[in-house]
This record gives sequence, structure tokens and C-alpha cells, in this order.
Amino acid sequence: MGRTHNNNPKNAFKCKLSVPTPSHSPTDDSLALVISGEEVTAAPIVSSYNDRIRPLLNAVDRLRHLKIMQEGIQLPTIVVVGDQSSGKSSVLESLAGISLPRGQGICTRVPLIMRLQDHYNPQPELFLEYDGKVVPTDEQNIAAAIIKATNEIAGQGKGISNHPLTLVVKKKGVPDLTMVDLPGITRVPVQGQPEDIYEQISKIIKEFITPEESIILNVLSASVDFSTCESIRMSQCVDKSGQRTLAVVTKADRSPDGLMEKVTSDDVNIGLGYICVRNRIGDESYEEAREQEAWLFHSHHLLSKISKSMVGVPVLAQKLVQVQANLIVKCLPDIVRKINEKLASNLEELKRLPRNLGSIAEAMSAFMHVLGAAKESLRKVMLRGEFDEYPDVSEMHCTARLAEMLNQFSNEMQSKSDEKKGNFLIDEIRVLEEAKSIGLPKFLPRAAFLTLLQKKVKGISFTPFEFVEKTWAYIEGVVVAVLIQHCENYPQLQSSTRRAAQNLVSLKKQQSVDWVKDIVEMEKLTDYTCNPEYVTLWNKLMSHQDAFMSILNDRGKSTGLSIDVLGMIDVGHLRDQVVVAQEAFDLKMRLTAYWMIVLRRMVDCMALHLLFSVQKLVNKEMEGEIIREIVGEDGKGLERMLEESPGVAEKRKRLASSMELLKESKEVVSKIMDQISTVAFGI
Repeated sequence: MGRTHNNNPKNAFKCKLSVPTPSHSPTDDSLALVISGEEVTAAPIVSSYNDRIRPLLNAVDRLRHLKIMQEGIQLPTIVVVGDQSSGKSSVLESLAGISLPRGQGICTRVPLIMRLQDHYNPQPELFLEYDGKVVPTDEQNIAAAIIKATNEIAGQGKGISNHPLTLVVKKKGVPDLTMVDLPGITRVPVQGQPEDIYEQISKIIKEFITPEESIILNVLSASVDFSTCESIRMSQCVDKSGQRTLAVVTKADRSPDGLMEKVTSDDVNIGLGYICVRNRIGDESYEEAREQEAWLFHSHHLLSKISKSMVGVPVLAQKLVQVQANLIVKCLPDIVRKINEKLASNLEELKRLPRNLGSIAEAMSAFMHVLGAAKESLRKVMLRGEFDEYPDVSEMHCTARLAEMLNQFSNEMQSKSDEKKGNFLIDEIRVLEEAKSIGLPKFLPRAAFLTLLQKKVKGISFTPFEFVEKTWAYIEGVVVAVLIQHCENYPQLQSSTRRAAQNLVSLKKQQSVDWVKDIVEMEKLTDYTCNPEYVTLWNKLMSHQDAFMSILNDRGKSTGLSIDVLGMIDVGHLRDQVVVAQEAFDLKMRLTAYWMIVLRRMVDCMALHLLFSVQKLVNKEMEGEIIREIVGEDGKGLERMLEESPGVAEKRKRLASSMELLKESKEVVSKIMDQISTVAFGI
């Protein structure tokens, strides 16, 4: 007795179907079948309190029409999912009282938003909305109209699209519902479908069922094991507790065996419960289908045992209306909060955009403001060591980074000056030999000292140039970053400002390079210092001369000698050159003492030069260079500021449009919230 179909209502029992009112729970047995004769009649699907639900649903539909979901604000939605051939279309047809596209393969190729509205007029009104168009249709042509619209959205063939199509059905007796019907899940592509059809469908379904504001209406065929259904697996991925999932079981007349156990044991965790229905068969009218459904669940020896609160399309409609109303009331406060947050965020972002400049005077004022703010920021980070504007960006802590670079420069100068411990005094002896001349003995030739000095200067001469290159590259990065940040609202100034900064830094770097050349050449040219430390250190070093000569003259002594600054050295190789070694020792100690002064002087001068150059750059030169670059010789450069960049203009337009949408949405929600606070919905 898998199916009961009586085409002659006169020969059937008279049956009155009573749908639960709001005062009843949809999960009890208040749905009663009253047998009183030979004729079967079914009550309308629509419930007595649709008039009170309609304002809620109208508000949400209005928000959806405003496309508020594009602002990241989710709306309460009933999402219909099911495996292919699960009977999904039949369920929706039964609720709407219209015929949807049928055929092999995927019938629903785009998200179909179905807005059902109970209509006072006996004449139904149906129309489609998509791509900004409204297309009227009727019950006879609705399936063809949906197919045509789908082809326009998703293209000819069997491909799918995530762009929605809205179907509005205003018909007397339908429940006030808005649902989103999604493509049926299929794993194996048929001819004409893309190879990744399953992945495409899964992506669309998850996009709709993931938000907490979605109720999942999972359509299952009574003939299958629920736990193997792909739609169940997907819904469980996003709703593990099942509290957002309602299951409707189709084709109950075809597979009645064990159905009661399947829907009562709930092995797949359906939190909102099950509703079993009978699909419309053949050419049955929707009224006949409801009569046959009522009779089936009353008379079938297995199906009649299922609670009347769990069977029939009218019960499904009532359940969906109640669930939907509860969901909307629950979500509205959160929607209001999100709208306010988004409005505040957009307003703040709009304030940060530059105001439209209407005259050269306004452009000049804005330009000078930007220049002044950038100059103050540069003074902070480059002169005063303040980094409150960039607390977490260590690269912008300029004074600290320059100090580190200078210390590293000093260490590199010292390390490149360190001599090898072996062959002590060999260079000095060789130079003394070559600097000999006819004259009094025991006089150190100045030419020998200068020769050795020039060799040492040459050995470290590349290091200052490397330091100049490194520091000015860093300074350029900081200056450009600060200027670009302050020109953020005026993209038309950024390229000119960057170019001005790069040109000026390049000039300053070249000045530093020229200065270093002069310093290096000056140190090569002559030997001079008025620093008393030179004499002090030389005397200290010369105090080791007696010990040095003693080792050379006494071959029994150890050849190791510890000298300040130089450390432990071996002098054994000099015992055969005692006379010249004594002169070489004196020369070496003089050069060592003087070289310490030279190194310190070069580092100190480099520090002073760098500080002076940076100060001139920030306080004097930068402002003039930027003004020359931007204003230009003819003074017409500021006219560029009057032309708002396409990016800023587009951003301003987008924010203004978003705020208009959000304000209208807020008004819609506020009105319905006021009604909720003053009218008892009885939900």
C-alpha cells in the first residue's frame, strides 16, 4: 500500500484538516483529521496569523531587495537544499501552488529566491526579478519564464551561477514565506556540465547555509538512508548541533516501510524536526494532492502511526512560517547593531577622504597643510627622536637607527685598521730603508711617517663611502614614507612629492660623497692634531721600548711582548736588525697614537656632518624642493589638486551609496522593531 490515490472525492471520507494556530505548538498532535462523511476537503495552507507575519517578512524582503547582504550583513533566510531527485522541486511547488521547471539533471541552476505572499485577490500575480528587470508571468508560463531567465543569468546549457533569480508569487492561500532554492547536489557531471560541477554546487550551498542567520530546509527522499545523503553531510558541517536544520521527507507514499523509525530515531541530528509529505502525482491538482496526502497519513497502516504534527504540506507550511518568524525576530536586533557599526565605519572612512577642492586658494591651503604636517612628522622622527606616530614600526625610529649605523661604522673602521700580529715592524723597517737620505743620524724621516699614514688611510677609505650610501638610502626611505602617508588623500601629489624627495636626497648624498672625498684626501695630505691624547698615548706606548730592546739584545729571553693597544706580539724576528728596529719601533708608536686620533676624528666628523645635513634637509631644503616640484615654474601645478583621482572619486561614490543603503535599511528595521514592541505577534 505504498500509494493511495482516489480520483473520485465523492467516494472518499469527508475529512476536515485543522492547521495549528499560533497558540499551539507545531510539534504536538494538535493537527487533527476529523472524519465526518464521504467527501474529503483540505484546509488552505495559509495560517490564520499570516497577516501578522507579513510585516516581518516584508521588512526582510525589503532589506534583501536593497542588497544589504553586499555590505556583509546577513539576513534571516530559509535555504532549501537536497540531493538531486530528492523531490525538492515538488515540495516547493506544493507550498507555492505553481509548477517549476522539471527535467533530467539539474533543474535549478541559479539560487532561486521564492517570495510567497498570501494574496486577497483570487487572481494570482507572479513575476521574476533579476539583473534590475521585473518580468511579469503567469501560472501557465512560469516554468518557461524561469528557464529563460536562468539561461540569461547562467548561460545556455547546464552550467550554474551564484547570481540569484527572485520569483514573487502573490496567490490566495499560500503561506507567507521567503525561501532560497539552491541547485540539487550531484557528484557525477552529465554531458554539458563542467567537470567540477560538484565543487561549484558545494561552494554555492555552503555560501548560503554557513551564516548563523540561515535555517536549512533539508529535503530528503524517504527511499534513501538519510545518513548517506550529501545534503545532510553539508548541513552537518555548518550546523553540527542541528539546531538550524529542518528536514522534509518526500515520497512517503513510495517508501513507507521503516519511515516512522527513521524520523523518530533522528540518527542524523535534525534539531528542528521532520515533516513527512506526499508528492503531487501526475495531473493532480494541488487541492487533490492535499486531499490524497491527508487520506494517506490517516489511513495507511504504517504512515498513520506517525504523529500528525509531523506529516503533511500544511504542517510543513505552518512550521516554516513559525520558524521564519522566530528567526526574524531573533535576528533583527543584531541586524540593527551591524547596520549602525557599518554606518559608523563608513562615516569615519568618508571623513578621512580629502574634501573636494574648488579653487586654487583651497588647493594651496590644503597643500600647505599637508606640507606642514609632513614637516612636523619628519622633525619628530629624524631630529627629536619622537616616534609616537609610528610606535610599532622600528624602521621609522630614525634617530635610534642612525645611531646604530654610526656605531657600526665606527666598529668597521676599527676592524679594518687592525693589523696582523705577525711581521711586527717589517713595513716600518722597509719604509725607513727607502726613506734614507744623506744627513744626521737618529732623525726619523717625515716622508716615512706620511707614507705609512697614507697607506692606512687608503685601507679604510671605502668604508666612509659605504656608510654614506647606506645612511642616505635609509633616510630616503623614511622621508618618502612620511611624505606619501601625508599625501594619502591626494594621490595626484604623491608622484611629485616622491620625486622631489628622491631628487633632494640624491643631491644630499652627493654632497656627502664629495665631503668624504675631501676628508679622506685631507687625512692623506698631512699629519696634524692639537689633541693632547696623541702625546699621552705615544709616551705610554714608548714606555715599552726598553723591554723591546732588552728582548732583542738578550737572546735568552722570551720573544713575546705585550704592548698597550697592540696586544701580545712576537719580536724574535727583529734580533738581527737591532739598530733600525729601534727607529722603526718609535715610528710605529707615533703612527699608532696618531691613527687612533684619525679614526676618532673621521667618525666624529661623519656624525656631525650627518646631523647637520639631516637638519638642513628637514628644516630648510625639503619644503622648497617640494614646492618647486609641485607648483612648478608657471605656478599652475596646484591645479592638479583640483582634479580628484579616479580611485578617490570611486571610493567616495561607493561609500555614499553604501551609507544611503544602510540608512534606508535602518529605517526599514526601525519601523518593524517599533511594531514588534507595540504589537503582540503571538509567536
